[in-house]
Amino acid sequence: MVGSGGKTSLLARLARELPGSVILTTSTHILPFDNMPLVTDGDARSVEEALKSSRVVCVGSPEREGKLAAPSLSAAELARLADYVLVEADGAHGRPLKAHADWEPNVPATTRTTILLVGASGFGRRIAEVVHRPQLICERLGVDGGDVATPELMARHLAWEMKRGVVTPDVVLVNQCDGEGRRDEAARFGEELARLLSVADAGAHTPRVMGVSLLG
Repeated sequence: MVGSGGKTSLLARLARELPGSVILTTSTHILPFDNMPLVTDGDARSVEEALKSSRVVCVGSPEREGKLAAPSLSAAELARLADYVLVEADGAHGRPLKAHADWEPNVPATTRTTILLVGASGFGRRIAEVVHRPQLICERLGVDGGDVATPELMARHLAWEMKRGVVTPDVVLVNQCDGEGRRDEAARFGEELARLLSVADAGAHTPRVMGVSLLG
């Protein structure tokens, strides 16, 4: 899971709804997930024991301020212990929208599906207020931090990143669509992104699966 606008909440929801055993973890930094066992010693046997008593567990290495960093066990090793491994692989400092730096996101090499989240609550507000790393959007698109983060502008920026391989999601989800206005904005975002990615020069990094879902 990469992007911005509710990754932790969506991962917790997916963990509840997926069948079988689930490991929640990170390749960056997160707070521990609520209401589930937490394994912090990085030992495969400890993870297996935790999964005997709970279908969903959180695994990570202790960090400062109560946060977790990536566990010592790799995503591939964790995948041998559970039916699903869900990884929060990006940070956005609580902003609903995001521009990725060259070293982001930190997606494990063995990942089978990458979901990129976009927070609709950022649409219609100033770029500097709602975008993590706003200077990158300004540099890439020639806009100003005081400009409005319209759905079309954010779709344009995501297409910019995807065409250059900065992010290569299989699915794009638009979250925070509570209200008809935000749903309309999310639909505009999806339509513009699909249009931009359908052009002939979309490049080799266009995802195999491209969808926009509205999550209230």
